[in-house]
Amino acid sequence: MKKPTKAVWSENPKQNSILAALPKADYERILPDLELVSLPLKWTMLESGDHVRFLYFPISGIVSLIYALEDGSSSEVALVGNEGMVGISIFMGGDSMPSSTEVQSTGKAYKLSRKVMKREFALGGKLQQYALLYTQALICQTSQTAVCNQHHLLDQQLCRWLLMSMDRLHSEDIVITQEMISNLLGVRRESVTQTIGQLQKDGLIEVRRGHIKVLDRHAMEARACECYEVVRKEYLRLLPPVPDADPAA
Repeated sequence: MKKPTKAVWSENPKQNSILAALPKADYERILPDLELVSLPLKWTMLESGDHVRFLYFPISGIVSLIYALEDGSSSEVALVGNEGMVGISIFMGGDSMPSSTEVQSTGKAYKLSRKVMKREFALGGKLQQYALLYTQALICQTSQTAVCNQHHLLDQQLCRWLLMSMDRLHSEDIVITQEMISNLLGVRRESVTQTIGQLQKDGLIEVRRGHIKVLDRHAMEARACECYEVVRKEYLRLLPPVPDADPAA
């Protein structure tokens, strides 16, 4: 995954890296079936156990994959932006997902029906190939997140999370509250407030109400644990490059 660069986003399916990488014939075959939808903040796209009817290809914004426990606590296990897709159970042989999906940062996505995706898989073309490679990358992210949450300091976890969010938003500005961060990371808000305060004091970020701006990416990369680089390199190895311009449809 590329580091963020300034880009002008449009409502174009090719703003999603998987759709952009498809051969012309494959892309044109599914284009009539792609439907643009908005991703409003905090929209729960799928609850755990829901029958998955659509595959979503984000072109902007971030969707969080969240696991909830019986006691009501929850934590984020993966982030999805315009590098990937939401709803992989459609082609993995299951009807539902064990996690819920919630919009963390507003954006837009193109959705594709279960029927069309299954047809494409039966053809065995590039969409099938990229979908399976993306699933491998996503498994890497969820596994690394589990290890990170167990073994690394909150300071390191927060730096990792901010860097991953920047990569998917293609911006140094992240619109999010400290309450949301505490829920996503599964930690106390007071701990998040203290950690964010220290990052701001050290000159890595600037904090405004509901906004965090990363001022020194290099310092943040140095401060984050190895989990960020492990996941970033795996995404770069497996997936087509993320679009950073406004490609022609």
